[in-house]
Amino acid sequence: LGLLYQEYRDKSTREEIETRRLQDSQTDPEESSPSEETPSEAEPSSITESKAPPQISLLRNSNSRFNLWQDLPEIRSSGILSILQPDEIKLQEAMFELVTSEASYYKSLNLLVSHFMENERLKKILHQSEAHILFSNVLDVMAVSERFLLDLEQRVEENIVISDVCDIVYQHTVNHFSVYITYVSNQTYQERAYKQLLQDKPAFREVISQLELDPKCKGLSFSSFLILPFQRITRLKLLVQNILKKVEEKSDRETTALDAHKELETVVKACNEGVRKMSRTEQMISIQKKLEFKIKSVPIISHSRWLLKQGELQQMNGPKTSRTLRTKKLFREIYLFLFNDLLVICRQIPGDKYQVFDSAPRGLLRVEELEDQGQSLANVFILRLLENADDREASYMLKASSQSEMKRWMISLAPNRRTKFVSFTSRLVDCPQIQCVHPYVAQQPDELSLELADVLNILDKTDDGWIFGERLHDQERGWFPSSMGEEILNPKIRAQNLKECFRVHKSDDSQRRKLGSRNRQ
Repeated sequence: LGLLYQEYRDKSTREEIETRRLQDSQTDPEESSPSEETPSEAEPSSITESKAPPQISLLRNSNSRFNLWQDLPEIRSSGILSILQPDEIKLQEAMFELVTSEASYYKSLNLLVSHFMENERLKKILHQSEAHILFSNVLDVMAVSERFLLDLEQRVEENIVISDVCDIVYQHTVNHFSVYITYVSNQTYQERAYKQLLQDKPAFREVISQLELDPKCKGLSFSSFLILPFQRITRLKLLVQNILKKVEEKSDRETTALDAHKELETVVKACNEGVRKMSRTEQMISIQKKLEFKIKSVPIISHSRWLLKQGELQQMNGPKTSRTLRTKKLFREIYLFLFNDLLVICRQIPGDKYQVFDSAPRGLLRVEELEDQGQSLANVFILRLLENADDREASYMLKASSQSEMKRWMISLAPNRRTKFVSFTSRLVDCPQIQCVHPYVAQQPDELSLELADVLNILDKTDDGWIFGERLHDQERGWFPSSMGEEILNPKIRAQNLKECFRVHKSDDSQRRKLGSRNRQ
């Protein structure tokens, strides 16, 4: 708790990575990870009811070191560790981490407000409107965190063994966590305003640099404090997932954890949509201005449409050109805009404009990879439009710049086709998995941003270093460099990861049937 949340979170995820590495290196993961099928709850609760609960003052001491629940002097001196089953101790640790991480998060939020937002020099530099965009409703977020933390602290101090925390998470998510949606939805404006202020106001840049150098910030940047609420609401969902994996099946605690997880997932999705909505709208307006239609015009801007992928490909000239020809002149450049419901095929023309000569609904696209027929036809695939702009079937032979670019286009154009390792409709298949050991920020719409310790199913991979994966905790899909992760080699660990994933989502059967939901697509 002496750590700022950024440090706490980094330490926690690094430990998670190392634990998974250790498990993966063992021949039998169950040797170090006792079965979670039948943890005992009744025995310890009946024993501890008669004990006077000790005052655990850890949460009120901001200088306390990073602790496990079982390391607390109050726990060690109570003798409870010799009574509890190993699975119950793991559950206690998972609940305790949720509480202590909230305390660390609140500490960081408090620093954002007291050290940055309320700094007198900064106040004089910023207009009221600039300050509002930059800090948004962070005071509301901090007030919600404080109220949440107080309820969690009270629960921890009720009994030496924590009864539950997910009921508190549920109540606060339903009644108070909408402030996160407001804050996170402002992120696009916030990032833009911050960059603009750094560029236009040297005094702002100077004050921020000086404030960042203060020992209180521990070398962390101002921007790392601004993104805290989005990181926290996402992490909170993962912490509840971790509790859910450890509670006894068909118990009241499982029901409560499932309810809390479902509500948190709703908030996280709303946050994600809030972030995407503004950038998508601006992007669609920009694309609309660049298109000139040679065919019947198609309205591009729609509240339910967004860009999935855009880029240049080479089209083979002539509808009946022999595949055996080997000259580069066979190909000419075309440009594709692929939206979630529509494909627009263009040629680039002067003035940064694009002339549209064909289009088709995305659901009426089919792709087929060509077998290697020499260097000039490497990375070539067939794109079929079952019904194009002229209401007829059309085919295009297209060449990509690399194997990864070809596969990325094929999966984006026809997302329901089978991948290398697993069918999109299959569930209980042991496909390869990877653990993220380096964070990654998506550079293209079809890429997936990764956080440390994310675990993903590998759905496809290329020879030039790209992986198409599905993250287990939220089923988001996308491409990322293979160098960002380490493959999980132990089949028992992979099976355990899948089992836990299905359990987390079992409260929504329809979601489970659609495991692999393509929200990004």
